[in-house]
Amino acid sequence: MLEDKFGRRFHYLRLSITDVCNFRCNYCLPDGYQCENDRDFLKVSEIKTLVSGFAKLGTSKVRITGGEPALRKDLCDIIKVCASTAGIEHIAMTTNGFKLESDIQAWVDAGLDALNISIDSLDPRMFASITGHNKLESILRGIDKALALGVRVKVNAVLMKQYNEKELEPFLAWLKTTPVTLRLIELMQTGDNNEFFQQNHVSGMPIKDKLLAGGWSQLIRDKSSGPAQEFYHPDFEGRMGLIMPYSKDFCASCNRLRISSLGKLHLCLFSEQGLDIRPALQSANDEMLQHQLTALLGDKKATHWLQEGYTGATKHLAMIGG
Repeated sequence: MLEDKFGRRFHYLRLSITDVCNFRCNYCLPDGYQCENDRDFLKVSEIKTLVSGFAKLGTSKVRITGGEPALRKDLCDIIKVCASTAGIEHIAMTTNGFKLESDIQAWVDAGLDALNISIDSLDPRMFASITGHNKLESILRGIDKALALGVRVKVNAVLMKQYNEKELEPFLAWLKTTPVTLRLIELMQTGDNNEFFQQNHVSGMPIKDKLLAGGWSQLIRDKSSGPAQEFYHPDFEGRMGLIMPYSKDFCASCNRLRISSLGKLHLCLFSEQGLDIRPALQSANDEMLQHQLTALLGDKKATHWLQEGYTGATKHLAMIGG
């Protein structure tokens, strides 16, 4: 079992398969994707070795991320490789949803069982202002198709003071009849968004207080769950989640490791640099990979230090999939 010196166990792998994204979200890539390195992304054969090695060390959940993973033409092959690996119980993906409506059936057929979809506003004009794309209606239809296919759906919305801070009520109205989990995520400071962060960061704590006062109850986290505090209400089909990385003890429940699309292990979203494990992947030697992962995990820190303004090498979240 992958376990660090603080007793945290890692059941959950976040696997980036590309750093390319076709959206221009104002909090992540406001100027669009800028190619800053060779696009020698992990091959399917390398991903097979990677997931096998992690599974043998106790990982049970793989989340495919980007950039935008749907930009990879071999996405379905990647999903199949992950889903067919012994020990892997759940295959999830995070997407901006631009191909959701057209491709969800193929993803499910390949083995996908859960989706996280970014929707920062339910107002089509605000959605287009934030992302640079007029795709909200198509994404909402895609969510309906995913739910009909039995996919567990979570929707991510980054809280921003100047954009969607006032949209809690529309989101709650949507959850009345829509069986998804909406996670409101505190805006995080990265290497290239300091001014935007200072202007737009909103704490999730007042929202948590409002939910509890309104009859919502907090759920107990599963071992492979993400970092959200999730809440349910008997009168709502959907659930509400809050991801508050600036809250006390946020890192105490960390259960995931990250692999970049170039084959580097990131012990934290805000780690100083990636640790190169690609030689083990290229040699198709998952035993070598297991030894390397176990050794490298000794360097994982107790916290991300975000509360002190530390952002490490993370220029923007598309680099290693958030």
